[in-house]
Amino acid sequence: MVRREPPRFTGVDTYQDHLGRFSFRFPTHWQRSELDEQRDGVMYRPVGADEQTSLVAWVTQLDHPATAEDLDVLRDGIDQGIASLAAASVEEASDVVLENLLKFERVCTFLDSGATRKRKTWILYVDKWLIVLTWQGASQEEYDYWLAMANYSYATFTLPPALWFAVDRDLNRKE
Repeated sequence: MVRREPPRFTGVDTYQDHLGRFSFRFPTHWQRSELDEQRDGVMYRPVGADEQTSLVAWVTQLDHPATAEDLDVLRDGIDQGIASLAAASVEEASDVVLENLLKFERVCTFLDSGATRKRKTWILYVDKWLIVLTWQGASQEEYDYWLAMANYSYATFTLPPALWFAVDRDLNRKE
C-alpha cells in the first residue's frame, strides 16, 4: 500500500448560507459544486473528480417548527432512513436537545455501488429549518484520510443569533 502524506491546510475560507441560516469554515483548495435544484446548499470536495468524498451542507424549510417534543418521532425517521441503506451499520449515534434545537449525529457505513462508504451526518432541526451537514468518504480509508479537515468544518459550524433566539423555549412560550 502506498502511504500518502497527510492532508495539509493551505488556507481556510468561510461558507455563508445565502440567507444567513448557517456558516462553516473549509479548506480553500477544496473544489466547490452547487447542489441540484432540490437542495439549497453546497458541496466541497478535497479531490476534484471524486464526488463520493465530499462535505455537503443543505437546508430546507419545514412546514411547521420542530420542538423538543418531536424528538422521538424525528429520531425514528432518521434511524429508518439509515436502515434503508444497503448493509447499513451505525458506528456512533447521539441526540442533543438544546431548548427547541434538535441535533442528531450519526456515523455509519453502508454499501453503495459495490463500495463500502462511511458517512458522518449532523441533522439539525432549528425552528422552521432542517439543516444537514454530511461528511462522506468514497471508502472508509478516504473518510479517515480527510476526516481532520472535515472535522474542522464541523467545529466551525455556526448558527446566527436569530435562530438561537427562535429555539429559546422561554422567549417563545405561548401564554
